[in-house]
Parts: sequence; C-alpha cells; structure tokens
Amino acid sequence: MRPLVLAVLATLTLATAAEQIAVIPKGTTHEFWKSIHAGAIKAQRELNAGGRDIEIIWKGPLKEDDRAEQIKVVENFIGRKVAGIVLAPLDHQALVRPVVSASERKIPVVIIDSAISTDRIASFVATNNFKGGQRGGERLAEVLGGKGKVALLRYQEGSASTMEREAGFLEALKAFPDITIISADQYAGATRDTAFTAAQNLLNRHSKDIDGIFTPNESSTAGMILALNETHLAERIAHVGFDSSAPLIAALKAGTVKGLVVQDPFQMGYLGVMNVAAVIAGKEVPKQIDTPVVLVTPENLDEPAIKDLLNPPLDEYLK
Repeated sequence: MRPLVLAVLATLTLATAAEQIAVIPKGTTHEFWKSIHAGAIKAQRELNAGGRDIEIIWKGPLKEDDRAEQIKVVENFIGRKVAGIVLAPLDHQALVRPVVSASERKIPVVIIDSAISTDRIASFVATNNFKGGQRGGERLAEVLGGKGKVALLRYQEGSASTMEREAGFLEALKAFPDITIISADQYAGATRDTAFTAAQNLLNRHSKDIDGIFTPNESSTAGMILALNETHLAERIAHVGFDSSAPLIAALKAGTVKGLVVQDPFQMGYLGVMNVAAVIAGKEVPKQIDTPVVLVTPENLDEPAIKDLLNPPLDEYLK
C-alpha cells in the first residue's frame, strides 16, 4: 500500500502545482477592470498553451476607495505564497508597505494602471497619464475655440493615475490664455453615484459660467453625463472625459460628450500577467511599459482601429 499512497500523494502534488498569479484591481465593477481581467485571462491561456501551468486569481475591493480592503487582499495573497502579483494600487502611498513585504518574500509584483511610491517592483505597465490629461485639455480647448471658462471635476485624492491626468489637463490649458479655470478643487469620489452628486453640486454653483468640463476617469465621466443631462446643460457645456463604457460611448455618439481619452486596459492586463510570469521564470522584463492613449471623438468613432479599442473581446475571456 505504501507505494500506492506515495503515488497518490505525488499526483495530488502535481495537481496543485500551478503557479498562482494574483491580479488585484482597484475595483471590480467598472468596465475598465473587466477589460483588465479579460486581458489577464488571455495571457494565462497563452502561457498555458506554451507549456506553463498558470492560474489567475482575480480579487479586488468592490469600491475604488476601499484602501484597507485592497491592502488586506494583497496581504492575504502574500500569506498564501502566490508566485506573483499584478496590482493596480488604489493609493500610491498606502500600498507601499504590502508591496515591499511581497518583495521581501521574493514574490514579484508588477504594477499596472497607477503608479506606486516604491521601486521594489518588477515592472510598471500603464498609460502615460499626464500625456492623456494633456490630450483631454487640448481637445477641450479645440472644441471651445481656445476661449471660455472651464471646470475640472477631480476623481479622488491618492490615486496616482488620475492625479497625473488632472495635472496634464491643467498643464495643457496654460497654452490657452483666453481659457479660465473656474473650479478645480472638487472631487467626484469612487462611484458613479458619488460622481453624479458631486457633478450636480458643481453645476449648481457654476452652471451659468461654465463653458467646458473635464472628467478624468470612467465613473467621474459617467456621473457628469447624468448631471448634465438632468440639468439640460449637455448641449451647451462641452464635456471631455476619460476612459470608455457603454454610457460614455452613447454620449459620444449623441454629441453631448466631445471627446474621450481612451486607454487599452485589455492590453494592460495582458502585459501585466505576461511580465510577472516572465519574472517568475527568471527572465528580465522592461522596468516600465507605456500603453498608449487614443483620443476618440464623434468624428473618428467609426474607424476600425477605434472600434477594436472600444470593444475588447470580453465575452471570449470572461465566460
């Protein structure tokens, strides 16, 4: 019986020998994160087809303002001794300690989407968010003919990616002396509901003066669209947003959103997993990979490349 028992134990060991990679988004509800997830699954399938045995574990906080929950998720995966971690940090400071802890335990961490204030990472895969914000500012200035009063509805404090977009937007407007920024200190918060409330408050205070508005992520853009529609200001106030989802694309098609600065989250999730898998295998990876941003407007919405970017194959990977 002893050889048989040993054989069974050996089989069980092999069955559980998959290299587990934790993919931890900022949240799990927005379309952006679903695209990240789909890209991660694509990478898993390709790696396994090539002879690896990779298991993606997808887990993150429900809301994008729950720093404590995201820290707990990272710490739990460290305790489980996963082979690697792909992380989109909610806060560039708050997640430093668990990321350093993972590094000390020889668990490679690839950061995606939003920067973190430590160099104890294997790679950083993200959009050039400052440049993306600049594109948004330039588009809004173009729509306004280089003059007018504009507002910035920020996302939330501590989010490095959106802070960089906001800074890029403000920097771009310095080239337009006839554009005045009348509000740049309001925050949308982590959900469409909080963004809707913040947008309502902003419009109640400044609607008679505002000619244009910039919002730096999916939820803030969606909340502003709802508020502009409710107040019947969507036709008068030029709105440029960031990211994409069905409601945002519908508003772009309707002409009530004048432009969307769009990332490639599918590619981001894919490269995040491919990079951490390479590090686990002992290979060198680039310290930073810049995934491009594209300005989508009502004029270029039907171009094939834009359609592909806006419609990642979620059904193929998230069944």
